[in-house]
Amino acid sequence: MRPRVFGIARPSLARDEIVCLNAGMASSPTRFALSLPVLASIAAALLFGASTPLAKALLSSLGPFTLAGLLYLDGAVGALPFAFRGGSAELRRDPRQRRLLGFAVIFGGGVAPVLLLLGLRTSPAASVSLWLNTEVVATALLAWTLFRENLDRRTILAGGLVLAGGIILAAPEGAAGWKAGAHVAGACVCWGIDNNLTALVSGFTPAQTTLAKGLIAGTVNLVLGLSLGQHLPGAARVGGALGVGAISYGCSIMLYIFGAQHLGATRSQLLFATAPFLGVILAWTLFQERIQPAQLAAIPCIVAGLYFMLTARHEHEHAHEAMAHTHSHRHDDGHHTHVHPGLPSWVRHTHAHEHEPLTHSHPHVPDLHHRHQH
Repeated sequence: MRPRVFGIARPSLARDEIVCLNAGMASSPTRFALSLPVLASIAAALLFGASTPLAKALLSSLGPFTLAGLLYLDGAVGALPFAFRGGSAELRRDPRQRRLLGFAVIFGGGVAPVLLLLGLRTSPAASVSLWLNTEVVATALLAWTLFRENLDRRTILAGGLVLAGGIILAAPEGAAGWKAGAHVAGACVCWGIDNNLTALVSGFTPAQTTLAKGLIAGTVNLVLGLSLGQHLPGAARVGGALGVGAISYGCSIMLYIFGAQHLGATRSQLLFATAPFLGVILAWTLFQERIQPAQLAAIPCIVAGLYFMLTARHEHEHAHEAMAHTHSHRHDDGHHTHVHPGLPSWVRHTHAHEHEPLTHSHPHVPDLHHRHQH
């Protein structure tokens, strides 16, 4: 699922560089139910889940640094056509926004994929796919300890169930592959940092953030791989890596960023926890890995965790300070009261805008507008 992008040619909107995303689909940021950000997070999970077994096949002829570089560079190519519109030049010059994006690039685009591929090189694709559930727990703990996100009992229970499902799924491996498991766990921690930082980035559209991650991290990893003697194989293998990068990294990252900015890092990451399922299925079919009964037994845990996450409700009186930022939004959510003549309130669009101070009470999630203390 790739978000459709429409340019709105209205004289009154020209300075705002409006970009409408899925204008015909409604979503509400005040209720965490089936909505455009939820669908985007699920689509991101499906695309990324496919990358694990596909990357396993590519590792037979590509080193981990070289493969990580190719995957992320082509992820940047996939985001390039959508990166020239929207965003805020003024906010992009903000040192804080640059630091947030810079650290997200380092941890999420540079370190994490290399650690994942190091683990994948010595462990079955199904096992690595299942260990990736650790990212949910890492994201939630980091969001709670470092980024002030609220964790209610239902969300904690959801995270615990997802983690339990991952443990049950990985149980057939026993004590084998501790080194590979450590690599994957390290990758999950790095992606947890990236997830929380990305949810705070303002002034950059999802496509621009994806382009920065892919271009910078991809180039650095490719240069490191070549300098370490990891040579490029034939055109077919390189083309395969580029194809996986465009779909499973480029499209997936853009969709995840869109979801995280509207749902918060923890909730979007819990949805992203569905990614291992597709990875396991492909590992079973492509690599003929044996299906373990314990893996099937873990499915109810994951499903229950997603249910508790989707039905979580958080509501209280809270205050919004004056602020300026850029992100996708609508004008029927109680937060965006500025007016665009001729633009329906339900149309989702992206541009730089300002907020006046506001105090009110409504159900909400820790998105860009709700980072308050509890």
